[in-house]
Amino acid sequence: MEWCFPYIFIFTFLSAIYVFFKWKLSFWERRDVPTLPPSIPFGNVKGVGQTHHMKDLIDKVYRAFKDKSPIAGAYFAVSPVLIITDLDLAKNILIKDFNYFIDRPIYCNEDDDPLSGHMFALKGEKWRNIRSKLTPTFTSGKMKFMFPTIVDVADKFSESLKSAVKTDGVLEMKDWLARYTTDVIGRCAFGIECSSLEDPKVKFREMGQKAFDDPRHSQFVESIIWQFPNLCRTMGIKVVRDDVTEFFMGIVRDTLAYREENDIHRNDFMDLLIELQKSEGKLTVEEIAAQVYLFFIAGFETSSTTLSYALYELALNEDVQNKAREEINAVLEKHNGQLTYEAMKEMHYIDQIISETLRLYPPVVAIFRQTTENYKVHNTKFVIEKDISVFIPAYSIQRDEEYFENPEIFDPGRFSPEAMKARHPMTFLSFGDGPRNCIGLRFGRMQSSIGLITLLHNFRIKKCSKTVIPMKFSNSKGILSSEGGLYLEVEGL
Repeated sequence: MEWCFPYIFIFTFLSAIYVFFKWKLSFWERRDVPTLPPSIPFGNVKGVGQTHHMKDLIDKVYRAFKDKSPIAGAYFAVSPVLIITDLDLAKNILIKDFNYFIDRPIYCNEDDDPLSGHMFALKGEKWRNIRSKLTPTFTSGKMKFMFPTIVDVADKFSESLKSAVKTDGVLEMKDWLARYTTDVIGRCAFGIECSSLEDPKVKFREMGQKAFDDPRHSQFVESIIWQFPNLCRTMGIKVVRDDVTEFFMGIVRDTLAYREENDIHRNDFMDLLIELQKSEGKLTVEEIAAQVYLFFIAGFETSSTTLSYALYELALNEDVQNKAREEINAVLEKHNGQLTYEAMKEMHYIDQIISETLRLYPPVVAIFRQTTENYKVHNTKFVIEKDISVFIPAYSIQRDEEYFENPEIFDPGRFSPEAMKARHPMTFLSFGDGPRNCIGLRFGRMQSSIGLITLLHNFRIKKCSKTVIPMKFSNSKGILSSEGGLYLEVEGL
């Protein structure tokens, strides 16, 4: 009978694993929350990152239950997550009842991985403290001060493109736009000339590409980290590449030392962090580096993808492009041909184009929150328990025909003051909302506006034989990014 023992052990072990998965994957069923049927061991995320994007899973859940329940469940492997399908509930989570949803389910390990301790990932009081200290950086006054710097980079961008189109009018604009935003962030955050427009292989551009295109871990490992953050912190698991950390820590240390030794003040993002360090003595070099790193990776990638999608839609909608150019020329004529901060603010149609681009292509497809204590959903039997990850599906809401007629059509008129006033405020969530919305939204919109104005004033954008229609998205990236390059014909005016 001894020969039976190994088989009994294996059978018992496999049975225990099966029971574990069945129990974990019945979490929502036991709470009467509607959900799509999960599968062992993937839950509902089988194929995500390979055959389809995370937005497709969230959209499937949203559309299956939006008319039946204000919430719906899903499983990321064995971890339960909640999809919000009701706009009023979304508003309560982001604004009215924000104190229940202060945190994001984002991993950070400040001790072993200092750049991961940035404001996007920090929790509780630590987040509140950093947020309150950094908010003055992004006031309209600060934006106005940074405006000429961005215009200078945009002018260099235009000159570089003029040289490029003399050789070939068909350009891969996704990379060009990333180089533009890299140079903008380098100047405004670090006070450094990155010069990636002149040389696409400069270190700043290389590190930005590595941070997004060549992450430290595979999606499988990242999912394990997401599900077991406390264990991973205990094990000292890092998420930022060592070479990226070494580069940014070095840049920050050198910049701090240089400015202090030479008493240099630039009134940029780094300056405010230095002043906070001096006046309150509570920001370490590592904390400063983490915030600057966030400003860099968030600022260059999201704005460059937004500009990419804007140019794509303008190439397909010539009437919209012509109307935008007419507004640009008319406003610049009033301002003696100079792109000033006041001139930009008068270009309302440009602003509507950017909003409509963000509606169709939100860089972050869902707003993430995590409960800090049990939360009773108003006028329902549901209770969202502590530490549950909550997703508000921005991509799905912004392409919902209930809120936007013919939602796949690009129509900047949707963001006229009258149209916006007639819609629920939660129908546009590309920057989030409430106390934990995107702190850099003014900066992001400004650098996108300046880039778009400069391009349309100097060039005509057209589709070409290499333009992929309809747009295809990369399944492997967390943010909403096009698959491959974005080829467009660029013609000087």
